[in-house]
Amino acid sequence: MSPIKTTRLTKGLEQIGAAALFALRVIKDAFRAPYELLCLWMELAEQGWRSLPLIVSSGIALGLVMTLHTRNELIRFGASAWIPGVQSLAFFIEIGPLLAALLVAGRVGGGMGAALAEMRATEQIDAIEALSINSFKFLVVPRVVACVLVLPLLTTFMDFCGLISGFLSEHFLSGISFQLYLSRAFRGVQWSNFVPPTLKTAAFGFIIGTVSCFYGYTIDEGAEGVRKAATNSVVISSLLVIVADVVLVKLIFFMFPENAL
Repeated sequence: MSPIKTTRLTKGLEQIGAAALFALRVIKDAFRAPYELLCLWMELAEQGWRSLPLIVSSGIALGLVMTLHTRNELIRFGASAWIPGVQSLAFFIEIGPLLAALLVAGRVGGGMGAALAEMRATEQIDAIEALSINSFKFLVVPRVVACVLVLPLLTTFMDFCGLISGFLSEHFLSGISFQLYLSRAFRGVQWSNFVPPTLKTAAFGFIIGTVSCFYGYTIDEGAEGVRKAATNSVVISSLLVIVADVVLVKLIFFMFPENAL
């Protein structure tokens, strides 16, 4: 093995180890006083409220597109009554959680990485530590905790926005009533179809928050580091969310066999 490949492999393994220790430190400090509640509240507003327009518009657009695509195929097989059920199951089980996580990784993850990297480049983090303030608990922990709390709520908004837009599309095409659409949409949906896939987004939120803060907080390359931190935050967190989704889907199927449709 060439020295270049060895160096790259060593650096990659060192970064993985550093990220794992960073994640463990986040978990430890999240349950240790003092709690930065004001910073947490500000991050909840930043990540949740300001992400809501993107989540709602994406859910509405995807709900309309899904209805238009699935409607013709189901009608061909004489299964038009299953249109609401297919829409709700698709959103609740997989599309809503994964798409919401990827959207948050793009909007929130990149922003967190760039913001922390800029603070590192302009020595604001050093100034905070010079005031005897734990910069990790002050800057990193509230961001990660807010991401964990916000993502399940955003996923729920996306699920129901997709369901409502699907109803509007189907109503204009077939004249179905809202009551009938809801009864058909939730006919085959149980709590085990909705709660576990929504709660798994908390794990997605932890991945997005930890990865983004890791690249932003630890990078020290000046202005160039801001760009690299933002790019790495989005790319790496999105890839890890997709990998985690595969693992968590298998875990949900194991714990809730009725979800394995």
